[in-house]
Amino acid sequence: MSKMETGSGEAFAEVGALSICYETFGDKNHPPLILISGLGAQMILFEDDFCAALATRGFWVIRFDNRDIGRSSRIDWTPPADSSGPVAPPYLLKDMAADAIGLLDALGIASAHVVGASMGGMIAQEMAIGWPKRVRTLTSIMSSTGEPGLPRPSEQAVQVFTAPPPTSADEYVEANVRAWLIFRGVGFPEDEQRDRPRAIRAVQRGGFDPRGGQRQFLAVMASGSRKAALATVTAPSLVIHGADDPLVSLEAGKDTAASIPGAKLIVFERMGHAMPIETWPRMIDEIAALAAVS
Repeated sequence: MSKMETGSGEAFAEVGALSICYETFGDKNHPPLILISGLGAQMILFEDDFCAALATRGFWVIRFDNRDIGRSSRIDWTPPADSSGPVAPPYLLKDMAADAIGLLDALGIASAHVVGASMGGMIAQEMAIGWPKRVRTLTSIMSSTGEPGLPRPSEQAVQVFTAPPPTSADEYVEANVRAWLIFRGVGFPEDEQRDRPRAIRAVQRGGFDPRGGQRQFLAVMASGSRKAALATVTAPSLVIHGADDPLVSLEAGKDTAASIPGAKLIVFERMGHAMPIETWPRMIDEIAALAAVS
């Protein structure tokens, strides 16, 4: 990789009261493309090689830690101990979308290609709904409209989220490795070799406090359906989903594509709730092709 295709190194942007950690790849004179990670996922889940490959296609790639994860600001909030009813979350997905818009502001970016995975896809959708002039194209990967009645996650996927949270770095790494075998599915040895080193890197750069992820989960659950609002999206849109996703069913991807005017749906066979390395070439081709017509 050339120097332009390697990461710039981590930096911080002040976004309102928050400090958002980000990193860029490629030439800042190229069209900007921002990557938004999922629930409890640090920005490094969009792996260095994936970001570099996008940069070689002529994008200035920006990845960042959402609030409450990695090296970005944590939100000082805990649920009330005596609450017997629904708990009001400290923020919603639209607030997380505003963080991404704030990062674009801090970097002097008027509009960007927006790519989000899982919860990041939901945040990307909120950006396209609430800030249409800031979104050149929308790519929603293994995500959902949040519409009630879509199929539930598999029992194994539910068990990942209901398991006791890790209490040490070692427990976090082992839980992470097990989770990806369930989410991604077996039969991806190249990806499996990266799970443990990436989990160790995550602990080293951002710790393993599960409370941030729990607050993000509350935001997902409290934000409701975007289905009706997605009918107003004007950005050229791409929906990518795995045929074997155990967490966010393929039906959710189909619903997303059907809800966005003119959206293209790409289904990867064998892909679960992950972005296996073997999918990257076509995935990047499709993102680049979408950008070319915007």
